Amino acid sequence: MEKPFNQPTDEQTREQLKKALECVLFVAIKPLPLEEVARILQVPLDEALMLLNELAVEYERRSGLAIVEVAGGWRMVTRPEFAPYIARLHPPQRIRLSRGSLEVLAIIAYHQPITRPEIEQLRGVDSSAAIQSLLEHGLIQVVGYKETVGRPRLYATTPKFLELFGLRSLDELPPLREWQEQAAKLLAEARNEESKEETSEES
Repeated sequence: MEKPFNQPTDEQTREQLKKALECVLFVAIKPLPLEEVARILQVPLDEALMLLNELAVEYERRSGLAIVEVAGGWRMVTRPEFAPYIARLHPPQRIRLSRGSLEVLAIIAYHQPITRPEIEQLRGVDSSAAIQSLLEHGLIQVVGYKETVGRPRLYATTPKFLELFGLRSLDELPPLREWQEQAAKLLAEARNEESKEETSEES
């Protein structure tokens, strides 16, 4: 494996690296951790971070795209204000969750890792269907087993959860009430979309 070079790069090489970085972010199908970016570009971590930040600033000034840090990595995304244009080409595929699923997701997000009996103790109702729905949507995952009677599964959120809510890490989780309001908004948007589809089918 090649070793990263540590000497300062000249301007021409720097611009070439930024163009390479642009290509890498364009084809990446998930957020790239800083370590991965440095490995691909064959530069030290601090140099990779500097290139990412420089590219992000350049995109901020001139592009409808953005370079953002999310879900523990970096990726190229479209700016929210241009979503209506993109939707005309590719109608968004919304994640449709029930209110119960959102309640379970909130409990897992703020108490992870947590078992199903612990979730049901907090909710007071059976949560198996909600947990299965969240697993199918890739928003939670099994991260182990609790060392107790029956060794129940431990659930935690996934990188996809961070992406959905635009978080770089779990440390950025907002106060629970604020997160619940954001989740309720997503639920309302999904229901509005369903209503529009039903109206369209009836007409």
